[in-house]
Amino acid sequence: MAVYVVNLVIDQGVDFTQTFNLENSASNSALNLTNYTGSAQLRKHASSSKSYTFAVSFPDRLNGTVNITMTDEITKRIKSGRYIYDVILTDVDGLKERVVEGSVLVRESATKE
Repeated sequence: MAVYVVNLVIDQGVDFTQTFNLENSASNSALNLTNYTGSAQLRKHASSSKSYTFAVSFPDRLNGTVNITMTDEITKRIKSGRYIYDVILTDVDGLKERVVEGSVLVRESATKE
C-alpha cells in the first residue's frame, strides 16, 4: 500500500470526522479492508509522549473506506497549534502498515461551553 499524505484541520470543542478511500497501488482499485483493524494518533511531534487517539472505523470495507473520528470531549483538550498524525492498519497476519499520514492544524474555538 502507498502512504497517502492528507493534511487536516481540527476545530477545538467539536466532533471531528475524516473519511479516507484507500486504493490498491498495484491495481488502482479499491483496497479490500476485510479483516483489517486500525489505529490512529495525533501528536505534537513523533517523539512526544502525549498523544490523542482517533477512533478508527470501516464503513465500507470492500471499497476501502476508513473513518477516523474524535469526539468534542477530546478535541477541546487539544491545545491549538500544529501536530502530526498517522493511520496504521493491521492485517489478519499481524502485519502493520502506515496508510495515511500528515500534519494537523488545531484551531482554537471562540465558543466555550
